[in-house]
Amino acid sequence: MVYFLSDVHLGYGTREQTRQRESLLIAVLEAITPRATQLFLVGDVFDYWFEYRTVLPRQFYRTLAALDRMRSHGVAIDYLVGNHDFGHRDFFERELGIAIHWNDLERTLGGKRFYIAHGDGKVAGDWGYLVLRSLLRSRFANVLYRWIHPDIGIGLAALSSRKSRSYTSERDDGTSDSLADFARRVICEHGYDYVIMGHRHRPTVQEFSCSHHRGTYINLGDWLSSPRLAVFDGVECSLVEAASLVCS
Repeated sequence: MVYFLSDVHLGYGTREQTRQRESLLIAVLEAITPRATQLFLVGDVFDYWFEYRTVLPRQFYRTLAALDRMRSHGVAIDYLVGNHDFGHRDFFERELGIAIHWNDLERTLGGKRFYIAHGDGKVAGDWGYLVLRSLLRSRFANVLYRWIHPDIGIGLAALSSRKSRSYTSERDDGTSDSLADFARRVICEHGYDYVIMGHRHRPTVQEFSCSHHRGTYINLGDWLSSPRLAVFDGVECSLVEAASLVCS
């Protein structure tokens, strides 16, 4: 079984709110570990993430430990960086064995072709955001950032996250779903069976029929209002409520 989740936004809201989301996430990870072969974290698992050579955001240690336990059971984990949690260095890869991806992924699973992306930067004509993202993720910016004391630096990362939320919510408002438009295009042009994205915070399963192909767009939604995961059983990929996996 292959699982996909995104937009948990650990660290957002009150301490009690983020702890509730984290407890559900950990329960889900423990429940799916015996039958999971692979887990894709499709961005914004953390509302902010910035690591130093010897310092990490300590409030996320329970989630990190849960991911480490999954890896110790042989579950492959891939982490696509989102627009909130881009401050990765090498901790996930060196200490947890989790592959970090800065770009969209193409994978063939069970004979089905998947296109996997967080979803930020997919709004047509959003050049301003793409330039800003490039600057924030640049080596130069990260070197400068790591000269700041961690207590200040992680606080600035949280502030940057709030600014990103404000900007993307303004860009994503409206009747047209730009991510669905993007999904339709890549399905029809490249023949993907599934396009998996997050970012939009609107759980969606939408099928597109092209001239010689049919594919499905799945948006994973968010864990702030309706925690869900996508599950691929080797034949079909579906969107399920997180709580149902804990109870099953």
